[in-house]
Amino acid sequence: MSVRPIVDLSLAKGLVDMPNGRTSHSRPTATLGGIAIFAGFMLAAMIFSPYGSILELRFITAGTLLMFFIGVKDDIFVISPFNKLAGQMIAAIILVDFAGVRLTSLHGFMGISNINYYWSLYLTIFVVVVIVNAFNLIDGIDGLAAGIGIVTASAFGLWFYLSGQFEFAYLTAALVGALLGFVRYNVWGKHNKIFMGDTGSLIVGFLIAVFAIQFNQSNLLVSGSLHIKGSPAVSFAILIIPLYDTMRVFIARLCRKQSPFKADKGHMHHKLLELGFSHAKASLILILVNILFIVLAYFIQGLGIIMVMVIILSLASLLSFIPIYILKKKGHKLSYCGKEDSKEGLIA
Repeated sequence: MSVRPIVDLSLAKGLVDMPNGRTSHSRPTATLGGIAIFAGFMLAAMIFSPYGSILELRFITAGTLLMFFIGVKDDIFVISPFNKLAGQMIAAIILVDFAGVRLTSLHGFMGISNINYYWSLYLTIFVVVVIVNAFNLIDGIDGLAAGIGIVTASAFGLWFYLSGQFEFAYLTAALVGALLGFVRYNVWGKHNKIFMGDTGSLIVGFLIAVFAIQFNQSNLLVSGSLHIKGSPAVSFAILIIPLYDTMRVFIARLCRKQSPFKADKGHMHHKLLELGFSHAKASLILILVNILFIVLAYFIQGLGIIMVMVIILSLASLLSFIPIYILKKKGHKLSYCGKEDSKEGLIA
């Protein structure tokens, strides 16, 4: 589906994101790019995916459709965080109860393997909500959420293809194709520029959550060279940018005795912008870092879940500290657990 008509409609109806003190764009920009992502994904999935061979697909579609309507309503009218969260939980329940897409094992983490249905339900809902909101939170600069979506979907999709799970491989390819079509207008568009909005970030986050859950479940059955040891830790590495950045920002806000949901410019992409990088360069840096973590996790997977997590989190903490350190040396104002340091500048 072409993005151009959606841009024209958004501008004509005033469905735009206006610049403010927290945003990083300088002109009113169309916000309904998620409609194009949804349409592109659904068309490709229904045309090319072997619909009859995977029962879960119709329920995954139902969950995606729910995310679509929640996102569209939020982009146009704005809905309460509670209603948005409720919709995400309902979509997760559809995955568990109808599609059977759920986490049933911790893969030996802390000595826990199989978990009962109720804990499986709670864990799956938690994972879906976290991943969906992580993508929603990193959608702050051009190309970042879409680029990370392309990388993560490609990583999961390649493994699905190699392991013979072609149905899910087709779904990841459909999402990648939809995001590639969107990126052209989001990153390089001038008069036709558009944001994915909540519609896009909710859909992308939901589908990536589905892929992550299926990736972990499939590794309980796959053996040989395609078996990913410690797949929960590898999944975390595949999603390192959205998950770690969300965790870091939430901890920083709580440390400053603020609501973890209070919007600010504490995300890593904001810090890269403050260092003088353009949107495209900041997004590219974070995308390349994400790819680095995926490759690293693949090579160290045999060390075990705990050790892989320790290495991944330690390296992520180190890398995230670099731009903060540079900004501090340049005299920017940074906040740490309730106190502010240095002169003026970034809202951290």
